[in-house]
Amino acid sequence: RADTPVAVVQSATGAAQASWTGKASYYGGKGRTASGGHVGHLTAAHRSLPFGSKIRVTNLHNHRSVVVTVNDRGPFIRGRIVDVSTGAAGVLGMKGAGVAPVRVELVSR
Repeated sequence: RADTPVAVVQSATGAAQASWTGKASYYGGKGRTASGGHVGHLTAAHRSLPFGSKIRVTNLHNHRSVVVTVNDRGPFIRGRIVDVSTGAAGVLGMKGAGVAPVRVELVSR
């Protein structure tokens, strides 16, 4: 499965950290997320991580990365592991393509 961790390592604090690779897309518009956040902020949608989790998303095409806060559910399209907000997509340089290969790393829950 695309959302299965590809590696679990111990951090310096002893906490388990996970990383996944797969495809990311982004959501836009003027709306709000499931938890009430604005889509222009540095946020993301993930199917199972708790709201408030911090994840680092790295675009594997250009190696740009951003830390976002999970505050929505999704993505709901098969093969995608995360949806990032418009603001995060701009940082990642993926707004033109719409979809990008990414690595997602859990920073904190």
